[in-house]
Amino acid sequence: MKLSKHAGACQLPLFSHRVMLQSFLCLFLQGILIAGTEEQKAKYLPRLASGEHIAAFCLTEPGSGSDAASIQTRATLSEDGKHFLLNGSKVWISNGGLASIFTVFARTEIVDKDGQVKDKITAFIVERDFRGVTHGKPEDKVGIRGSNTCEVHFENTKVPIENVIGEVGGGFKVAMNILNSGRFSMGSASAGMIKKLIELTSEYACTRKQFNKKLSQFGLIQEKFCLMAVKAYVMESMAYLTAGMMDRPGFPDCSVEAAMVKVFSSEGAWACVSEALQILGGLGYMKDYPYERYLRDTRILLIFEGTNEILRMYIALTGMQHAGKILTDKIKYVLIYS
Repeated sequence: MKLSKHAGACQLPLFSHRVMLQSFLCLFLQGILIAGTEEQKAKYLPRLASGEHIAAFCLTEPGSGSDAASIQTRATLSEDGKHFLLNGSKVWISNGGLASIFTVFARTEIVDKDGQVKDKITAFIVERDFRGVTHGKPEDKVGIRGSNTCEVHFENTKVPIENVIGEVGGGFKVAMNILNSGRFSMGSASAGMIKKLIELTSEYACTRKQFNKKLSQFGLIQEKFCLMAVKAYVMESMAYLTAGMMDRPGFPDCSVEAAMVKVFSSEGAWACVSEALQILGGLGYMKDYPYERYLRDTRILLIFEGTNEILRMYIALTGMQHAGKILTDKIKYVLIYS
């Protein structure tokens, strides 16, 4: 048996690092790229690209998880119309204790075309230097323990009007577009991790003997490797296909495809890590080896970026809309002439 206690400890893709970079690249930067002004891009992107600043994405609140539209953090426009005063708290914020710049979503009052005052969500770029920004202690999590996660609080934080991302009242659409990018990236990240798991686990299976046979010679073990290989192939294929769609000119709507990638990849990663640990047997359950860590780390994938239960409903309902429009006339025809 050649498996070292440190085998793969520095080789397997670290989901904690991925979470940090995803909050930085996919979530914060995507908002500016999609809806930011040229001035916002010129001011913030170079400092973020150089690593001078770390960013965080602030959407979830104590009373608002999957129901993102129910957030209560509020931004009130000043009398002179030059800035907003931001008040509220956000939870489960990756990089929350490290970030110097935040994308924050808050409720704002807007006057619609009919002259009625309504509450709508607006997205803001908030710098910690604006003051009134504090954070709680790091959360003690089951997995992704290398990622900083904490509450972030805003108390009368003065945000210049030019730091609104997109339109005032248009923040919900910005948030949904940003999350699509994070969901899509889960395919490539999960596929990379599974490929490394196959490499390390197969080394063990080809050297470990039971009943005078190597583990790799048993059909049930071969079936587990087959499952992992198929899952990795499909994840990677979905990621490449969706990337090609997202790279088309303009901002094509790939929200359903991104949700599909997220659901399949997160559940596939969880299943594959479990199978890899099963091949290792008792060793896989020991903290001396890295595999239990990846079991803990991958569990979060089914929860964040939108729970898989919510995304399944989104995929079904949104996916049926197109077919519904086509079939409506045919259904009417059947009802009339039947």
